[in-house]
Amino acid sequence: MSARPILAGRSWPLGATPGPEGVNFAVFSAGAEAVELCLFDRGAETRLALPERTGDVWHGLVPGLGPGQAYGYRVHGPWRPEEGLRFNPAKLLMDPYARALDGDLSWHDAVMGHVVPERPGAKGADLARDDRDSAPHVPKCLVVDDGFDWQGDSPPDRPMDETVIYEAHAKGLTMRHPEVPEAERGTYLGVASEAMIAHYRALGVTAVELLPIHAFHDDRFLVKKGLRNYWGYQTIGFFAPARRYARPGPGADPRAEVKEMVRRLHAAGIEVILDVVYNHSGEADELGPTLSFRGLDNCSYYRLEGAGRHYVNDTGTGNMLDLTHPAVLRMVMDSLRHWVEVFHVDGFRFDLATVLAREAGGFDPRGGFLDALRQDPVLARVKLIAEPWDLGPGGYQLGAWPHPFAEWNDRFRDGVRRFWRRDAGMVPDLAKRLLGSAERFDHGGRAATSSVNFLTAHDGYTLEDVVSYLHRHNEANGEGNRDGHGENHSDNFGIEGSTDDPSVRAARDARKRALLATLFLSQGTPMLLAGDEVGNGQGGNNNAYAQDNPTGWVDWTGDPGLTRWVTRLSAFRRDHPVLRQRSFLHSRPRPEDGKPDLSWYRAEGRAPDAGFWNDPSSDCLCVLIRPAADARAPLPPDAIFAIFNAGPARPVALPAPPGEGRWRRALDSADPRAPEAPVTGRRIECAVGAVMAFVCEPKD
Repeated sequence: MSARPILAGRSWPLGATPGPEGVNFAVFSAGAEAVELCLFDRGAETRLALPERTGDVWHGLVPGLGPGQAYGYRVHGPWRPEEGLRFNPAKLLMDPYARALDGDLSWHDAVMGHVVPERPGAKGADLARDDRDSAPHVPKCLVVDDGFDWQGDSPPDRPMDETVIYEAHAKGLTMRHPEVPEAERGTYLGVASEAMIAHYRALGVTAVELLPIHAFHDDRFLVKKGLRNYWGYQTIGFFAPARRYARPGPGADPRAEVKEMVRRLHAAGIEVILDVVYNHSGEADELGPTLSFRGLDNCSYYRLEGAGRHYVNDTGTGNMLDLTHPAVLRMVMDSLRHWVEVFHVDGFRFDLATVLAREAGGFDPRGGFLDALRQDPVLARVKLIAEPWDLGPGGYQLGAWPHPFAEWNDRFRDGVRRFWRRDAGMVPDLAKRLLGSAERFDHGGRAATSSVNFLTAHDGYTLEDVVSYLHRHNEANGEGNRDGHGENHSDNFGIEGSTDDPSVRAARDARKRALLATLFLSQGTPMLLAGDEVGNGQGGNNNAYAQDNPTGWVDWTGDPGLTRWVTRLSAFRRDHPVLRQRSFLHSRPRPEDGKPDLSWYRAEGRAPDAGFWNDPSSDCLCVLIRPAADARAPLPPDAIFAIFNAGPARPVALPAPPGEGRWRRALDSADPRAPEAPVTGRRIECAVGAVMAFVCEPKD
């Protein structure tokens, strides 16, 4: 490539911005002594020193360039790893603001900023600088034009009380789906294919939550074992979508395909939520590669220990981004706005979110990131969901997040599993989970929908495996079956793994239906793991993060009866707002009739006393739910009576129906195809391990 002139340009916006005069490049580095822009053309590299520095932003404008130009950076500065200074101009660095990446990371020792010792674990292994050029082995950034015909796209903008979340993997969701066009299987477009949209709508799904689609790499230790980073929690580009989920072949444009996916889903009334990983990057600890942030300004981007050689590791992944630094906070905020404004996404689920709110004194719900997020006019209109824990001290913060955050509620997952497994003394816990875990979430004006209730998620067993395995079976991960959750609160009904025994199969199916009914009859926001509705299993692998193969992909040759049951549950919840109230229920008298908004019952019809609540053998709980006494919005008159019977078959007394009504049986997990029918008399039979729901209807 011939020599090019470079002009001063401007310090904003960060990244590579095409315009009539050329492309403006701007990148942050507080500690650099010089920054070189590297332009690539058919393998040839041209280096141009960025001519201007405004504050800590280095910038320049190259005339004549446009979209499609490949580039990267080399940064000059001191190499003093003991102080956290790891500048190495031999390493080609990705722009943190790169909108697209070309190529994949190929593992070679040259991508390390330090000399890799012959003996692993050698003392001082990260201290000697490696001067080999890494450019042949790392992705190149691309200048992009973000034009797209949105065809009048209008986000659905559903309130949380109308939301049903479907957690899915962009590839694994459709790789084995027979009705998705072969060219779209495993792609962004497959997620929004006609077959999948029809499935979401039948299930009553209103939001698809995708595992990370930000650009990421495959960990070196996985590649050596012939595995891949399937889940994607090793981000190296917070503005660029992962290329691996675009259609294969020349001309693939992952940015356009993500937009088309979002446009199609919005047209069907379905929102898109992204699982995002701003707590760490894919550069790992001091023994990891130098790909971007470490080489640009290690001391600014990361939280370092002591003098700076080592990394704070509250994430368990080797490093931790420092969101208390203004430039890092700005990058995260710019990234979030980018995905809302450019890609039209509707919300975010924040992985290991406690890390993001860590200040000098630990987790702070009034910390800089949360304050910035909550005041931002662009992000104020989207859904925000926290995974409210990390591995650091005081890292478990379930319920501590401020409005408007919702939170993944692992207490719901564990408590409901344990109740249906018939663990002793779980009735009081079930009562809390049915009411949206008010003991955790009812503060600061938060809504009951703040609790994102789930039975399963990508991290752990599928629902089929919850009822099929007592022990994890993660041998395929190559970690000696030591990885993954050790306590899954699961059951195998006497046989470990799959079986053709009809009695065991029937018991497992009944347990799944009861678990799902509990999910959809509980206050809060339900989340369903993709594939649970068809009985998808993973062979007992409860940590399929490296299983980019049929183990991790949804098997659609499952149980249509279970799919029909989920569809029925979802429709029932949608038709009865009393099951998805924003106000918490506390058995308060309602002003219109003086009746409590919630009443608990024992199977024999009496109100539970302290003896019942404290009896470890209690295994059946009934509840009458009405609109809340302090309902934040008017609800239609409605009353639901539900039975949760983890014990043997038994008669259950129905309470007197409110007003002049009568009870109609609406749901019975023991007989999922039974039609709705009026109830005669005041006593019914509830099967072993079953959920039943009744609706109060006017008498003829």
